[in-house]
Amino acid sequence: MKTSKSLSLLLSFLTALLVLSGSIAVPLLCRSFYYAHIGPLGLAEYTGLSVEQIKEAFGQVMDFCLGLRPDFAAGVLWFSQSGADHFADVRKLFLLDLWVLVLSLAALVLLFAYCRKSKTRPYCFRGRGPGFWAAAGLGVSFLTVGGLAALDFDRSFVLFHALFFPGKDNWIFDWQTDPVILILPEEFFRNCAILILALLLVWCAILIAADLWAGKRRKRQEQIAAVAAACGGDCSRCSGCQ
Repeated sequence: MKTSKSLSLLLSFLTALLVLSGSIAVPLLCRSFYYAHIGPLGLAEYTGLSVEQIKEAFGQVMDFCLGLRPDFAAGVLWFSQSGADHFADVRKLFLLDLWVLVLSLAALVLLFAYCRKSKTRPYCFRGRGPGFWAAAGLGVSFLTVGGLAALDFDRSFVLFHALFFPGKDNWIFDWQTDPVILILPEEFFRNCAILILALLLVWCAILIAADLWAGKRRKRQEQIAAVAAACGGDCSRCSGCQ
């Protein structure tokens, strides 16, 4: 079976995209994660809304950000045009993440089908497969980012918005004109970041463990092939590949 370095690099890149976009998608799609914050953060007491009103407001905001409704709404909460414009920008990022998730998954499925049909396997750089390098790159990068963010989350929060919403300040909400910000406290965003990092690291650990197991299997197969070659393919002559 032939090997391909370019295939290995492409698989590493697509695997990293899949793990990253998939980890980000979890808090976007799992609304129960937000609901679990309503009580502990005292959102009902803080906003004066009922739990059902908070869920309705959050649900409509997320429906808009996920492209499930054309117009922005936040339940009983009013909002300014500036606030709605910010969520329109957020909508683009959310949809981008979901598209990256779907396309990277589809591309990986097609590549695996191609590998089976063409009898090609990815080249193992330093004896490690694409999953290992994708996980190692993501793990090191996001452990570094997470560590820096943990030192000063407030500053990291500002830098995040400056990076993804360049030249705009409509993400700085005034609760009197955009009370929707009251149901989206900073603590919730911090916990979203922690969840994303935790999921990403779990998947990285799984990928690395899987590659280590596959590496041992490849080594065993190579040893068997070497012994078989040494005895001319007649395994009855020795017990080395038994």
